[in-house]
Amino acid sequence: MKTIAVNVNVLNKNDEIADQVHTFLAGKGIRLINLLGTPGSGKTTFLEKVLTSDEVDPSKVAVIEGDLYTAKDAERMEALGVRTIQLNTEGACHLEADMIQRALEELDLTGIETVIIDNIGNLVCTSEFNLGEDVRIGISSVTEGNDKPLKYPLLFQTAQYVLVNKMDLLPYTNFDMDQFEKDIHSLNPEAEIIPCSAIEGKGLDIGLKLIRP
Repeated sequence: MKTIAVNVNVLNKNDEIADQVHTFLAGKGIRLINLLGTPGSGKTTFLEKVLTSDEVDPSKVAVIEGDLYTAKDAERMEALGVRTIQLNTEGACHLEADMIQRALEELDLTGIETVIIDNIGNLVCTSEFNLGEDVRIGISSVTEGNDKPLKYPLLFQTAQYVLVNKMDLLPYTNFDMDQFEKDIHSLNPEAEIIPCSAIEGKGLDIGLKLIRP
């Protein structure tokens, strides 16, 4: 009986297209940021706060919104004057590089310096797919508990930056920041961990550093 390694084939093909995406954007001098986290971790709120900062010119940023069905987050981005395209997977739990490639074909990239992927809320399969990004940012929140790095390691192993959101709610949780940092660095010693509160506009420095011209 012949066995076909479907997942390996899928990932290999994805990586080929991801390389094409990266080369295409690099040729235009555009950086690509992949923002990952669970539903409700605050990814879109973080983006809103960064993109409305006086330090960011929203006309130089484009956003690719990933979602299962709705366009609600894309509408939030468009309301800020940011060029946005919605990717609806209609049930699929992740984005793949060919979806990003198609989205870029539809976006007007004139004058764009940064493209941000607001990925589907998921800690598992989204992390498996390289989308051609220059930077991967993971967002977790104190309301999710500090056990997520060891339960769902791949995101934390592959992210250059991990934002710990909703720090304003820390006093109302049993979140252990020291243990959270220890667990992440056991998986990824180079990860930079940044406490933040997107709703209060605190801890946005890394977003501003990566997004502003």
